[in-house]
Amino acid sequence: MVVGVTVMSVEVTPFPEPSRPALAAVPPLEAAVPALEAVAPPLEAVAPVLKRARRLVVLGDSTAVGLGDPLPKRGGWRGVGPLVAEALGVEADGYLNPAFTGARMRCVLTEQVPAAVAHRPDVALLVAGMNDTLRPDFDAARIAADLTEVIRRLREVKTTVIPVRFHDHSKVFRLPPSLKRALSARVGELNAAIDEVVARERVPCLDLDRLPGAYDLTVWSVDRLHPSELGHRLLADGFTGLLAEAGFDVPEPVSLTCSGGVEPSASGHVGWLVLKGIPWLWRRGREFLPYAAVIMWKSFQGR
Repeated sequence: MVVGVTVMSVEVTPFPEPSRPALAAVPPLEAAVPALEAVAPPLEAVAPVLKRARRLVVLGDSTAVGLGDPLPKRGGWRGVGPLVAEALGVEADGYLNPAFTGARMRCVLTEQVPAAVAHRPDVALLVAGMNDTLRPDFDAARIAADLTEVIRRLREVKTTVIPVRFHDHSKVFRLPPSLKRALSARVGELNAAIDEVVARERVPCLDLDRLPGAYDLTVWSVDRLHPSELGHRLLADGFTGLLAEAGFDVPEPVSLTCSGGVEPSASGHVGWLVLKGIPWLWRRGREFLPYAAVIMWKSFQGR
């Protein structure tokens, strides 16, 4: 049996490979980093390193001393300085307060700054100028020059200096209208001098006129010249707020709840007025009256 085999040649046409989309070029790692940074900012922007104030000095007059915030059992005065020190975490050996009652801006420069410079503080708080407003030799230009020198000498030892500009104390202290105008005018001259220095030297400045409750009676002690405990706490809160803005760490924010001090009794009020207040008013009043008389005369001429 013969079987016929037919051989057929089959031409196989190759099936075309499926088309593939072209792959985008993968950028190098260095090119991808900026995109990642755009999504996640650098660590420094999220958690900046805060400066730690380890040494603090408080300069100035009786407010800087702490008058108005007495400690129990005749323990002296506390005031704004220790409150700021506690908020910043400054240890006892890092705190210095060479302030004294009656100090003027020149006193700060000549008698307090040398000790402050030797202390080499990270921060210096300055409350001075109000005593100058009540003296017959008041000179705004000289105050500005002295303040400038205070700031520059402390800056030489890498100190952040914060002075204050003042509230209108005539709104707190009870005076006849003519004397109120005279005191307001003097404070205005003082603040203009301080503003000029602050702008030129580019330092932070605590504006007491803008403190919350600056003209509430609870913020002032019985003499209406010095802050009460609450007033000192408001000062400390204002100072530490500016320090936080300047990049300092404030681990224990200042509390505005009064505690630890002592509220003077009625007999204490009377004793202070008789032994301290009235003599002070008599001395300063005699020095201030010639200037006030000029203000009154100008007011009379302007009518």
